[in-house]
Amino acid sequence: MILSDHRLVHVAPHSGVGGVGDYADDFAAAVRPYFAEVVEYRHDGPGHDSVRDIARHRTALAHLVENSPGPVVVHFEFSGGSVVPFWASWRLRGNPLVTATVHDPPGLVWWPARTRFLAGQKVLNHGLHYPLRSLWRRLERHVAGDRTLFALTRAGADSLAHAYPGATATASTLFVPTRPDLVPAEERPPAVGLFGLVYRGKGFEQIERLRDRLPRDIAIRVAGRGTEQLPSVDGVEIVGEVNGADEDAFFASIRALVVPYGKRTVYGDAFPASSVVTRAIAYQTPVVCLKYGALAESDGGAVVVDGGIDEVAVAVAALVTDDVALGKLRREVEALRAANTPELVVDDFLSVWSR
Repeated sequence: MILSDHRLVHVAPHSGVGGVGDYADDFAAAVRPYFAEVVEYRHDGPGHDSVRDIARHRTALAHLVENSPGPVVVHFEFSGGSVVPFWASWRLRGNPLVTATVHDPPGLVWWPARTRFLAGQKVLNHGLHYPLRSLWRRLERHVAGDRTLFALTRAGADSLAHAYPGATATASTLFVPTRPDLVPAEERPPAVGLFGLVYRGKGFEQIERLRDRLPRDIAIRVAGRGTEQLPSVDGVEIVGEVNGADEDAFFASIRALVVPYGKRTVYGDAFPASSVVTRAIAYQTPVVCLKYGALAESDGGAVVVDGGIDEVAVAVAALVTDDVALGKLRREVEALRAANTPELVVDDFLSVWSR
């Protein structure tokens, strides 16, 4: 293997810091067998670092690259609020091969100057970034240069190609994590779920309307980080954060996952892959989602709804009460699960690095 004498330096958030931190755990494990050494350089999540912290990370990463015993590949996980990898990748010395996965394309980082201070100053942060967004995008193009940028959806790769014409945009897939086999979806209780980290645009604010539009004999269960802080709604069970066996039990208790994502930012459309959808795929669970961004790219296993939460409710009610339709989607989900394991998906990265 051409990479067997290389060191991979993988720059990513700490494990458990959002979906990107969890993704980085699986990614590092999948590529480790192909390198002489994989060094994981982990950092805090968005809004935790001062200017001094960012400078310290730049120095530490440069030292790690320059003192490598052999050739080096440096791969960054870029996400919307992570300033550390963005600035650490700029003018990286030592002549390594530098690539990045962009998790919230087309932005490498949506707020490049959002340090710990600005994270606590919402008006000032947007006042600095929104009016100057064309200048910030010019800086992003400079940082991207002629590097290879991976997106985890086709729409995301297209947006990167448009935003960074000097770079090479490559479409890959968000791989499906390993999870246990569950009872078939059509044999589970008549319930649907919402799942994930609570923040603007994820659709949690629409739970009450969804409950009003669904028949009462279809239960709604909600799980994920921050969901315990959601206001209570009659007929909706709030589970809170789930891990391990509790996560298994949550998905075993629903027939479909509802993903009512909408536009999250005034800065323009974004095309992220959904780790929530891949979690559903891992648990052989069909999805009902709004036709927004990269979610419209469904390769099967999903009902993509063109409309709003009312149309979602109609689609959910029809699916959950139709065992034949559920069974068909469940088999499509199982095919995606088999085709998108970490071991298979990392071939996209290995082929680029090998060249």
